Amino acid sequence: MIKRKISKILVPLDGSKNSMRGLETAITLARHCGATITGVYAIYAPPHSEFRGVRTAKKAPDKEVKKFMEDAKLLAAQNGIDFKEKTVRGEIGYNIIKIAHGKDKFDMIVMGSRGRSSAKEMFFGSVSNYVIHTAKIPVVIVK
Repeated sequence: MIKRKISKILVPLDGSKNSMRGLETAITLARHCGATITGVYAIYAPPHSEFRGVRTAKKAPDKEVKKFMEDAKLLAAQNGIDFKEKTVRGEIGYNIIKIAHGKDKFDMIVMGSRGRSSAKEMFFGSVSNYVIHTAKIPVVIVK
């Protein structure tokens, strides 16, 4: 007897092809489980120093983010899946974990193996690696 039901899936998105493959896999899983999907568009914003003054986070082009999230919502709707969206700024991995373990209590995270920041991960470690080692719920990494 299966004790753990998957009803809420979190899908981190960043506009890359890999994140779209993660969404497609999440849609497949959601169809089999009757789950809903929340797509979170995570935008990296470096922390500010009190000595440099407060800067606004460098904003990704809002039209690009909105278009990508609309495409994701449409793809989910075409497959009969309820899709909710969120946009967060800050440290990407931290924000994904914070949302996953927050008030919504997600059952699973499905994400692409690499996003847009493949050069950065040589120095800081990949977001997917951080999520795998920090999450307390199952994580599916899609290549």
